[in-house]
Formats: sequence, structure tokens, C-alpha cells
Amino acid sequence: MALLLGKGRYRARLAQSPEDVAAAQDLRTLAFGTGQPDKDDFDPVCAHILIEDARANHQIVCCFRMLTIEHGSEIDRSYSARFYDLAALRGFEGRMVEMGRFCIHPDWTDPDILRVAWGAMTTYVDKNNIEMLFGCSSFAGTETAEYLDAFAMLKHRHLAPKRWLPRVKAPNVFRFAARLRRKPDAKKAMLRMPPLLRTYLMMGGWVSDHAVVDRHMNTLHVFTGLEIGAIPPARKRLLRAVAG
Repeated sequence: MALLLGKGRYRARLAQSPEDVAAAQDLRTLAFGTGQPDKDDFDPVCAHILIEDARANHQIVCCFRMLTIEHGSEIDRSYSARFYDLAALRGFEGRMVEMGRFCIHPDWTDPDILRVAWGAMTTYVDKNNIEMLFGCSSFAGTETAEYLDAFAMLKHRHLAPKRWLPRVKAPNVFRFAARLRRKPDAKKAMLRMPPLLRTYLMMGGWVSDHAVVDRHMNTLHVFTGLEIGAIPPARKRLLRAVAG
């Protein structure tokens, strides 16, 4: 077992077999509720992280997958590139990891699961000299109305630097940076912000200026990037304390 991290009742490990990958796919199918098995042609080329609950017969309670690319010139082979024009990121020179298909079992609500997930990611980043994390961060559903404060907050505080800004590629998008004029209500914004995206933002992450309306997955998602070198030192210490 390729253990990445053990904290309390939870263990994070790398998938080691087709059965492990199938278990991750089963959890994704349950969590995403799309009505069909959640598997695609990225699964065979990704590393899969499984988080198990040792107190529940090692039930898998969280999973995500990682696609490692050597530098930005390979960005177009990522899952995200199917939805976003990522030409600006082709100039990124360091190693990158796309983090995708993140989900937590709907019967588990312990916030420690997300902490362990980030601890496992930190371990992977450190061991593999990763310089940027990226992926698609999803809001549940495809209606924008309930997320307007969250999108306004993204516009005012968290847009990607111009040198990395993704451009529109998908046919159906919500151009929140161009359309929203409201000042965000910070409390409402953070309540509606997905937990995974909230964590990215706390570490200095940034997003695209538009959200993709993905009716297949029944989500709105924004491209999200995080340069490892830009993570505040205090936040790095916290992550490494979990990972340690």
C-alpha cells in the first residue's frame, strides 16, 4: 500500500490496482449522481488518491485524481483544456499537476477529510517538485442566481493574473467578470463557495473570468490555478504540519 498520509481515523494512499481505480470510480458515480458510471479516458493516465476511514472497515470516503505534466507546453492534454483555452499557460516552465474528480462520500461530513486530502496533495507536490496545481472547481447545479455573491467575490479578489488568464472555449459560459457589477456580500459569498475552491483561494489560488455551464455533470465550474511558490508561508506551514 502506497501510504501518503495517516491522520487520526483517515488514511490517504495511492491507488495500486485496477480494483482501486474502480472503487474510486464507484465513489465518483455515487457522489456526482450523473446516472451513469463516472469513468473516462483520463483515468488510465492519472494517479488516483483514495482516503479511507479506518473506523469504518476502510471505507473509501474521498478520492481525487492527478495528472502530472512536465511543463505548460503539455497543458492541452489536460481535462481542463477541453473546456478552457489555456494557451496562456503554455509558457509555464515548471511541473504541473491537474487535480480532478474530487469528491467526498455523501454520508461523510467530517471536515478532517478535506484536511487530509490537502495533506496528501502537499506530500505529493513536495515529493514530485510540482510548481503549479490546477483544475476545474465546481459549483453544484447550473443556475447562477444563488452564487452571484460568490462569483462577485471571485471577480473582485481572485481573478487569474493576465499572463495566465484562460480564455473562453466552451459553448455555454457565464462571463461573471464582465457581467457582474454588484459588490459581494463576503459572508454570503463564502457560504456559497465550494469548500475545495475556498481552500484554493485561501492559499492564493486564482480563477478564470468565466464559469463553464456543464450540463452533463450538472455543475458550473471555474478554472482554478495555484502557484506553489505563491502560497503564503503560514499556510504552507499548516499544510506541511498536516502532511508531516
